[in-house]
Amino acid sequence: MAEKRFSLADQLFNRESVGYLAGLFGRADAAFDQAGFTGSVMARLTEFELKDRISWIAEVLEAHLSPDFETAAGQIRAMLPPPLDPTLSDDDFGQFIFSPLGRYVGRHGCNTAHLSTALSMLHTLTQRFSVEFDIRAFLNTFPDQTLAAMDQWVDDPHYHVRRLVSEGTRPKLPWAAKISLPPETALPYLDKLHADPTRYVTRSVANHLNDITKIKPDLALERLRMWQTAKQQTPAELQWITRHALRGLVKKGDPAALQMLGYSAGADVSASFSVAPERVVIGDSVVLRATLKATANTPVLADFVIDKKRADGKTGRKVGKWKEFVLKPGEAFEIEKKFRFVKGATTLTWLPGPHDIHLQINGNIIASVQVILADEA
Repeated sequence: MAEKRFSLADQLFNRESVGYLAGLFGRADAAFDQAGFTGSVMARLTEFELKDRISWIAEVLEAHLSPDFETAAGQIRAMLPPPLDPTLSDDDFGQFIFSPLGRYVGRHGCNTAHLSTALSMLHTLTQRFSVEFDIRAFLNTFPDQTLAAMDQWVDDPHYHVRRLVSEGTRPKLPWAAKISLPPETALPYLDKLHADPTRYVTRSVANHLNDITKIKPDLALERLRMWQTAKQQTPAELQWITRHALRGLVKKGDPAALQMLGYSAGADVSASFSVAPERVVIGDSVVLRATLKATANTPVLADFVIDKKRADGKTGRKVGKWKEFVLKPGEAFEIEKKFRFVKGATTLTWLPGPHDIHLQINGNIIASVQVILADEA
């Protein structure tokens, strides 16, 4: 019997979680049809993947709430549990089953008649589960009013609200609708939020800047330099933000990003580099080994880069992290890395044939080897 694959959609949205949501509505309003809501949701829930399950639950909810949005907003407020603990700083993400509530507000409140109530609802809901996807329709349709609300939220006592300001305005938020705002729009918010005491917020700031590096890299680098001068954040946390924000540029070997992190793109480093075995079945592993030398004390950021064959005949590059260290003059420093060519992954498919693997030091490729991938031994 084939092993059943893990399903995040099933873990997050199932009869138990839907029943929990129905129970909250039922406790707030005895007239709410808990059984009817749960039954309607479950009748088709397994037909959908993760994002579509959120939309489906929101669609079913429409039939069980008042057709008047203002009244329905009151029904939602009445059923909500207390906000997430505002004294924490990270790893308190809330429950995914509340995400359909944000979707409902986006569907019915993103209009002139209900804008004020809808924005207030998003402020309330994000304290239970993030509404970063739902706020983007408001940023596109009512940018001035939504940004005016964010002007207040950026100083909110609850860190989940502050995080929404950064996360909701990200230029390239994964799996989210695009927003029409230029990347400079949110920079005044990031100027405040980079100094936030919570990692949940500063991680969002770093991810936001990483998005900007894909559009205007110089803008992101300039902002990081400005924050270094401002000294509003602790040195350790600002260093963490900087590294996380520049990870995309570092993988590309951007000299300015590497220099900001203390690595010289022109470092004088020599290396021997090998791979074993040189032929491997897809699904198995290889071991990469390198011995590096330098003539002076040299901070080193070592990565490996694989020229990956694609189905269209072209080649794409996969960059993997390896090791960070300081080379001493005359020292032969050995590093080793095991890498598995995973078979059957949903996000990465390996094709048979030759693949070049490169040793990248401080953004520069200094040595290369080749491995042959095979479907079978």
